[in-house]
Amino acid sequence: MISLEKKSVIAGPIYGTGEGVAHPKRWYVAMVRMHHEKKVAERLGKMGIDSFIPVQQEIHQWSDRRKKVEAVLLPMMVFVHATPKERMEVLTLSTVSRYMVMRGESTPTVIPDDQMARFRFMLDYSEKAVHMNSTPLARGEEVRVIKGPLAGLVGELVTMDGKSKIAVRLDMLGCACVDMPIGYVESVKAPAV
Repeated sequence: MISLEKKSVIAGPIYGTGEGVAHPKRWYVAMVRMHHEKKVAERLGKMGIDSFIPVQQEIHQWSDRRKKVEAVLLPMMVFVHATPKERMEVLTLSTVSRYMVMRGESTPTVIPDDQMARFRFMLDYSEKAVHMNSTPLARGEEVRVIKGPLAGLVGELVTMDGKSKIAVRLDMLGCACVDMPIGYVESVKAPAV
């Protein structure tokens, strides 16, 4: 005896795909009120929405003391990893004004997952300060770090102010750069056979 099961198609009422396809989370850049980055991230966490604020430790020097502080690398920006529904929920926060949008576009800019992964890796493991460069930067040779705390990171080898740096490009935001000795990298390009 042959048994036939009915197959049901679950249509997403909100998204209208008609195929029951799970909607992946994507990275967006939410523009927030000045000095509210950490508060927004905390509120998003309570809402169950993933977010990321690029911060790094800096030493501030005063006349009478030195203090290690956590500085936000991109002021007034919070990276949000959200589904389309969650993306709309983020805008309900009074301290979030909008999402970053490319000129001439109406939908928020999506930061590719691989760029975010490399950027986060650089921030987490770099022993030197990471700097954002928003000015146009000539393309460099694609390299992989083979020594030091950033081993495994793939980026571009660029020269700025006479120093070699490894750069990770972030759509719409420029490049995250950190000093890197040339001996710590190897070319990613496969040798010609």
